[in-house]
Amino acid sequence: MNIKSLDLFSQKFHQNPYEYYEQIRLHEPFAKVKLYTEAPDSWMAFTYEAAEAVLKDERFIKDMRTVFPGEMTDENVPPISQTMLFADPPNHRRLRSLVQSGFTPKKIMSLSGRIEEIAREQAKRMKEHETVDFIETYAFPIPIIVICELLGVPQEDQLDFQRWSNVLVDINEASQYDEVLMEFMMYLEKLIHNRRQSPQNDLLSHLIQAEEDGDKLTATELYGVVMLLIVAGHETTVNLISNGLLALLTHPDQLALLKNDPSLISKAIDEFLRYNGPVEFSTDRWARESFTFMGQQVQKGDHVIVSLASTGRDPEVFSHPEKLDITREKNPHLAFGKGIHYCLGAPLARLEGEIAIRVLLEEFPNVGLVANLSDLEWRQSFIIRGLKELPIRLA
Repeated sequence: MNIKSLDLFSQKFHQNPYEYYEQIRLHEPFAKVKLYTEAPDSWMAFTYEAAEAVLKDERFIKDMRTVFPGEMTDENVPPISQTMLFADPPNHRRLRSLVQSGFTPKKIMSLSGRIEEIAREQAKRMKEHETVDFIETYAFPIPIIVICELLGVPQEDQLDFQRWSNVLVDINEASQYDEVLMEFMMYLEKLIHNRRQSPQNDLLSHLIQAEEDGDKLTATELYGVVMLLIVAGHETTVNLISNGLLALLTHPDQLALLKNDPSLISKAIDEFLRYNGPVEFSTDRWARESFTFMGQQVQKGDHVIVSLASTGRDPEVFSHPEKLDITREKNPHLAFGKGIHYCLGAPLARLEGEIAIRVLLEEFPNVGLVANLSDLEWRQSFIIRGLKELPIRLA
């Protein structure tokens, strides 16, 4: 199979990438693909074994400044690329330590009551309509309100965050990227300045004041962390919720099972993450040196990514991977990554997903899809896997 011919940004691919992955995994566990017309080929891991190995191998590094020291510097690398997501040890440990104190299990669980309040409020607004776009009216508002409240962003500014977030992850909006990024940065500069002058009981104030071994986040690192939380954390949760509902609506037996036994919601969330998760590909890595990996010769500076979507359907790890099974016992999916870069916000995303789906089914037990599956349009984001709209009926 000539995997170089695949258009990873086409609607045809996004409608059902899994049939491509099924063919590729048999012949190419780790292979080169053409991601962009004018760019060199990139290595992509398609099998679970190859993906896990890439995610854990310290020879695949994240910081572009290490790989391309003459081209990439602190001055021309964007703030989001100077966060823990794109850092290597020992800097990664420093950055993660400064941030993770705001995401302790106790802190996350303390948000459950407020998350449910937000979900009920959105459900109440939806009851005024017979049909709605699930993403616009429910899946999007819940996590954006949660993260904005967590950071201390005023309610009147939350719609701006929605617009910025959409543009920054959607390749169709590339022409607006620089303008939106500038707007976002100017807003953050003002917000951070206000918090420095008047600290509040919110995550942004905590991040400003956080110290680890006498260290603090620099201004650029602080901007990057907030962008990461808004764009990466929020976007993935939106699509966990919406892709999860789509999976249930296209599998009536599983929907009935969950309605009859709501205690299955935790297993259901893991199954949604495996079956049609919110992240298509991992973030960028580069080879720190030349070496042989999975039988292939990787050169220093080569670009490497993981198809997280493909790993969730690998039959070597998951029995009957093509089936949605919310009772699945063994489910070691890689939707949140692996190793030192395992997603810090995973517990919050799980909690929001569990509450959002549970509340929806309680409020609208007869919810149904009002569009053909083939008519649904997927966003053309390189990393995010999510729909543009999900039209549903509520009764």
